[in-house]
Amino acid sequence: MNALRIAATGMAAQQTRVDVISNNIANMSTTAYKPRVAEFADLLYQQHLAPGAVSSATGNIVPAGIQMGMGVRTSTVSVEITQGSLSPTGGDLDLAIEGRGYFEITLPSGEAAYTRDGKFYRNAEGLVVNSDGYELADNITIPNETRRLTIALDGEVTAYFDNAAEGQNIGTISMTVFANAKGLEAMGGNLFRETAGSGAPIIGDPGTEGIGQMRQGYLEDSGVDVVEEISELIEAQRGYELNSKVITAADEMYSATTRIR
Repeated sequence: MNALRIAATGMAAQQTRVDVISNNIANMSTTAYKPRVAEFADLLYQQHLAPGAVSSATGNIVPAGIQMGMGVRTSTVSVEITQGSLSPTGGDLDLAIEGRGYFEITLPSGEAAYTRDGKFYRNAEGLVVNSDGYELADNITIPNETRRLTIALDGEVTAYFDNAAEGQNIGTISMTVFANAKGLEAMGGNLFRETAGSGAPIIGDPGTEGIGQMRQGYLEDSGVDVVEEISELIEAQRGYELNSKVITAADEMYSATTRIR
């Protein structure tokens, strides 16, 4: 009897599903967070009688056969690439991406990381950094005497000063896209890194060649739909309970076998 092992794989799968859902709900307020979805696949089958096999000396062909499944496994936990709603903040360095794209961040090691979290700050040297102090890869430096800062849809950054009516261009914030954004490796801290599955980064100007536009004074909300996640949680809980009942039933069947005289 394989029911015990099969049901155990089902319980493990539903536990994984609950873990993913709990992480989504925990990040319901995380800027630009993209929900994860657990996906499953069936395990190998025991072929007691293969479909299409000859069943007798007369040459009759078995139409269906006997294939016994061995349970379920987690095939992937993928990221749902969806556009979150944009919330106004009014901050000069609050940026939201409307459409495809990521900001490139330079880590202390020199490695590139990517994020859709556009909550940026100005450090003591005037550089634009994220909440962890990592620099924006475009090396935008804001002069000390800057009175106001504007960032256009195409990423052009303009600084305004008290003694000048016209603004001064101090750089352009570019954006990066990937052929397969789901293949990016999550690092935590709203950061991702390139992998062989994501493809090489493609850097371009916002609003060109399928790259999204930049919205100053906005931040992208989390893409988590709480109602949907609670519904998924209830379904996963029910699936876990049903698999546990299978284990109980299999255990009782084993007990009945040992009581046979």
